Amino acid sequence: MSTRVLLADDESLVRTGFRMILESEPDIDVVGEAANGEQAAAAAARLRPDVVLMDIRMPDEDGLQATRRITGNPDVACRVVILTTFERDDYVFEALQSGASGFLLKNAPPEELVRAVRVVAAGDALLAPSVTRRIVEQFARRPLRPDLGAQLETLTQREREVLVLLARGKSNAEVAAELFVSEGTVKTHVSSVLSKLGLRDRVQAVVLAYESGLVTPGG
Repeated sequence: MSTRVLLADDESLVRTGFRMILESEPDIDVVGEAANGEQAAAAAARLRPDVVLMDIRMPDEDGLQATRRITGNPDVACRVVILTTFERDDYVFEALQSGASGFLLKNAPPEELVRAVRVVAAGDALLAPSVTRRIVEQFARRPLRPDLGAQLETLTQREREVLVLLARGKSNAEVAAELFVSEGTVKTHVSSVLSKLGLRDRVQAVVLAYESGLVTPGG
């Protein structure tokens, strides 16, 4: 099964470049293109891609607005990777709050673009390494949300341990090694955490872990 991708960018040259990179991969199929957010949301509903590569700055309706429309539509099950040339914290947080599953800079090498599509399509989340450190620092300045405590109480002790390790940037393999369990067991715990907390993916799990105070920067 190929991963179906929708490209949303107001520059046709950028879309063409992304299409060439992605369609050189045997397991990725570009099923459509959009030049603005409104077109992207409509195309996502019509084409049902697995992943939308979404430019953050577009005319008429930007990528963040389109992402909110796509992730807020229960009939559309695709995931969104935000692409931008800007390394600004407010874009990162708005992207995460809009429901994006990934954030990647446009100047990333082609192999990183391909990896981003595969990672997000598999249900994981992706953040550009260059912005991850600043995200954690930003969390240190944000007020905690005690109202999230009730949600965390639905987790078992082991699920809370898994969530903490995810928030610290651990991969499934690293979580498994630290907890002395199999990767399959970790995947089961991760799925249970996301289901109980009503979250789409790991990005949202990390955000909740920090906002609730379960994990603190440097802790």
